[in-house]
Amino acid sequence: MAAAMRVRVVGSSASVPRPGRACSCHLIRARGTNLLLDLGTGALANLRIVMDYPDLDGIIITHMHGDHFLDLIPLRYGLKYGPLLRDDRMPIWLPPGGESQLRALAATFASEGPNDFLDEVFEVNEYDPGATLEIGRLSVTFAKTIHYIDAYAVRVERDGASVCYSSDTAPCERVEELARSASIFLCEAALGLASEAGPIRGHLSAVEAGEMAQRAGARRLVLTHYGTEFAPGELEDAARSVYHGPCAIADDGTELTI
Repeated sequence: MAAAMRVRVVGSSASVPRPGRACSCHLIRARGTNLLLDLGTGALANLRIVMDYPDLDGIIITHMHGDHFLDLIPLRYGLKYGPLLRDDRMPIWLPPGGESQLRALAATFASEGPNDFLDEVFEVNEYDPGATLEIGRLSVTFAKTIHYIDAYAVRVERDGASVCYSSDTAPCERVEELARSASIFLCEAALGLASEAGPIRGHLSAVEAGEMAQRAGARRLVLTHYGTEFAPGELEDAARSVYHGPCAIADDGTELTI
């Protein structure tokens, strides 16, 4: 039986990339549909290992921190100048308010002619976090996370298979509900084995990620968005101490099948 979905970890680092690794980026593939969740620093080069970027059906950006969207800029140059082009504009979906921020960034670059820097190659949209977004064969829903800026976890579904991606979050009941019984829960563990003092928080430890996965009843936990301060095996052991299902650590190039 063919897989309903495949997940490729394109970038698994937190905001400071681990050596030889890229920041947040996860590719969801169903038959005929290729959807990218985030496109952080260095991720475009990794994406090119596995596919031609013009074949993407769209990109969803979970929030407007650089380690989740900055490689939209080199992608723009690639779509405009090659070596790989496409006939139509590539759809990108930004969080509410994200378009103005991206356009402000694009406005800092020197003009290359009369056409808009972004609109020449991108179809720029903002998603409604309260609505379902249909992209090809995939259905996408959202939940607001607890982070330093507005950020949104994403759930992608097809034919009973589901992937929930936490984006950046502190412990959050909304994200747990979005991850309810998910086939795969891609959950950040940016704090590693450390803790984050309140009252303002925005990230998870490996233990907290495991606790969220356990409460959500997620079928498989994959820790992502982590740094170099702790060994991957330590993070996995910490999550396994509270999560009773299959658990693994994402790395750039990891392939997951549902």
